Amino acid sequence: MASIDTTPSSVAYNALQSMPFGTIIGGPLKACIEAQTDSALATWKFIKEVGLVEDENGNRSLTYVSFTYRKNGRMATINVPLLTIVPIPYIAIRDIDIAFKANISAASSTTTTTKESLAVDFGMKAKASGNILIAKASMEMNIGVSSKKDSSSTRDSKYSVEYTMDVAVKAGQDDMPAGMAKVLEMLNESIDTVEKGGELHLSSSLVDLSSDSMKGVYITYKNEEGYFEYADPDIIEIKVTENGRERKAVKGTDYQITSDNPGFICLFNAPGSYAVSVGDKTISLQVINSQQ
Repeated sequence: MASIDTTPSSVAYNALQSMPFGTIIGGPLKACIEAQTDSALATWKFIKEVGLVEDENGNRSLTYVSFTYRKNGRMATINVPLLTIVPIPYIAIRDIDIAFKANISAASSTTTTTKESLAVDFGMKAKASGNILIAKASMEMNIGVSSKKDSSSTRDSKYSVEYTMDVAVKAGQDDMPAGMAKVLEMLNESIDTVEKGGELHLSSSLVDLSSDSMKGVYITYKNEEGYFEYADPDIIEIKVTENGRERKAVKGTDYQITSDNPGFICLFNAPGSYAVSVGDKTISLQVINSQQ
């Protein structure tokens, strides 16, 4: 009984073992990771170039966009961080589908043919003669043997290795990271509306010198860009005369100003009608002494 040829199975097994599965499967995964890294760097580049401005010292600050519109019959300016009104690209890979199929075929065929032939030739001749006194006999024998053997052997081996791989990558706009979402929430809270020419605010329009809690007024001024300015305000005394109101600057001994981030505290020493002026904005206030 002929033995079973196990060579094809051994070849197929070795071929399967030698296939670079790490490269075949890891290659697409590595490419996706590199693509995700490039996407994150592109997001940071967008934030840095579009939403931030850098000074000569390398300090970064937000880029604001200002719009002027009408509010309550007056012109007002709204300052909005640019990052809150433009979409920030957050492209992320959501799914990676790798379909891998290997097809290994091995076949072996052996054909053996043997032919043998044997030929034997046998021949015998006999002769006899004699006379009375002499007898003569002769015999001749011929034997011929021939043999022939033909053999042929044929062996065919066929091996093939084939593999296919399908890679499907699905990507799209990802959810914003928690840190960036918190930053944008803070930026939304920083959206501010300022009147044209800035805004001047006083904590009170009435100051009572006899009261411990009402001897002064808190002054803040915000410019059109929404920033507080720390320039000392101008204090003007208003007096009523026969020709109308007379305005004159108050001497420094009549009031005292101390800076208080982000504004000023103004303490008055004498009653009267005053006006606080910063830039183009002016607000009037009254200083009294209720015990007099």
